Amino acid sequence: MPNIDVLLHGYRFNTDAGIPGFCSVLLIEGEKRILFDVGHVGRRVVLENALTARNLTYSDIDLVVMSHAHWDHNQNFDLFEHAPLLMHPWERKYAHHPHKNDWSTPKWTGAMLEQHPQIIEAEEGFEIEPGVRVMHTPGHSPGSLCLDVETPEGRCILTEDVLLFAGQALTRTHPVVFWNEKQAIKSIDRVLQAADIIYPGHDQPFRIVDGNIDYVEPLDLTITGISQDEPGLKFSDAKPVIYIMPGIEDQRIDFDS
Repeated sequence: MPNIDVLLHGYRFNTDAGIPGFCSVLLIEGEKRILFDVGHVGRRVVLENALTARNLTYSDIDLVVMSHAHWDHNQNFDLFEHAPLLMHPWERKYAHHPHKNDWSTPKWTGAMLEQHPQIIEAEEGFEIEPGVRVMHTPGHSPGSLCLDVETPEGRCILTEDVLLFAGQALTRTHPVVFWNEKQAIKSIDRVLQAADIIYPGHDQPFRIVDGNIDYVEPLDLTITGISQDEPGLKFSDAKPVIYIMPGIEDQRIDFDS
């Protein structure tokens, strides 16, 4: 059975000066070594360090799976040009013609992805290896993918931004939607029905136990370069405001262009 190793944890904190965008980077070790997302360039050094700590190098990765094409999940794909890149065809198509209001998918995204020498398009039910299957879970973006992984700990769903953080599992809401809000909620419900353990995009892995969040791994994050007593530094427990991209109703995938 495959096992899941969190190379880099995702974190849910934001600031009023911009979004750090620290997504989870997950390693599945079974018949292959599969990397699920690669993070942005601000995490490039810590990604290399995480592999080194496991006596691995970039070349030891057999396949990279792209959950979706947003900037915080995909900027380090150039480190793995030797390995095929798997993504959903809708996401690949959309990345070439993102909506003008989609600030998570810059216009250069499609051109960047096409630099990869080997792209595999995978749809619902695609079996990467025994015990590892693709789920097409649109809403946050058109081609968002989850991975359904059978492990010794149970059925794990690796969601990335289909379910960004644990609180969504209780509220059944999606805070940031660039494609379709109804589909986003449907995808969350599908994950909740299937999973024993959920690996979200910007939070620690968790279970739902008696209607409550039970984290499988604790938060472990050190912030450097600034003191919590720094004048002007403030902390807020305000809940995220739901963002539905303006113009979302005008979108479609044109497979003829």
